[in-house]
Amino acid sequence: MYCNLNFKKAAFIAVIASSLFTACRRDTSPLSTDDNGGYASDGSRMEWVTDDVISIADAAGATYNSAYIGATTSVTVATDTISSPRTLTIRFGDEDVTCFDGRVRRGTIVVSYTGKYSDSAKVHTISFFNYHVNTHQVMGTIKTVRVDTTVAGNWYYKVQVNDSLDMNPDPKMSEYLVWNGNLVRKWVAGFGTGVSGLAGSGDRNDDVFSISGIATLTRQNGKKFSFGISTPIQIALGCDYARSGVVNIGGYEGTRVLSYGAGACDNTAQITVGPTPYQITLTK
Repeated sequence: MYCNLNFKKAAFIAVIASSLFTACRRDTSPLSTDDNGGYASDGSRMEWVTDDVISIADAAGATYNSAYIGATTSVTVATDTISSPRTLTIRFGDEDVTCFDGRVRRGTIVVSYTGKYSDSAKVHTISFFNYHVNTHQVMGTIKTVRVDTTVAGNWYYKVQVNDSLDMNPDPKMSEYLVWNGNLVRKWVAGFGTGVSGLAGSGDRNDDVFSISGIATLTRQNGKKFSFGISTPIQIALGCDYARSGVVNIGGYEGTRVLSYGAGACDNTAQITVGPTPYQITLTK
């Protein structure tokens, strides 16, 4: 009986010690799979895709040709300035084409608008027909309004975004990211290198945009996250990741603060849970 009691006591102590150890491990790593680069990567990816599409439309709308978009003659731009609304159609073709920025695209982007393409205070509605970038299909709509400004090279836009990205190249196994929101997009660098219609080299890779506003991200797993941008996100078309910016995140696990860094083009970011910051890795 004495030995049996000692055995039970030892077993009880072992269970308590194991529970305490497990609890400590949970406390030191509170990040879920959504926290650990999930919505941070997806938000960066969706904003890059959105800004890239608007930039392509602006490049085509300024020059009415594909000079600043595609690396081959398979990319064409067509305009209909008689119908109302007018349309700008950018065709990459049915097969993948490698563009000047090194990314692969196919399909069609269509922009409908009234007046002249460069008019301010006019709604431009961007839609897609089997459009893909780097094998991912882009769907939905993006509506932009260019806000008039007297500062040359400092255009900004009101953007209503309702687009999605299929992360699975197999059409039978679609995995969608959905990006909805009302944003302000300010063009802060690269304005004078051709795509605006000004003289220059026509390089879109040096274009940088500052993004503010609010958006909602729905991930492939169905989880939704609110993005309230407290410090503008900086998106450079030549970089695969958001370079800077601070976002207040709301989701099923509570609130988080997401920081994309101080301006470097890298795949690191930071999630703060309560008082504790955690470094995370972004994915393309």
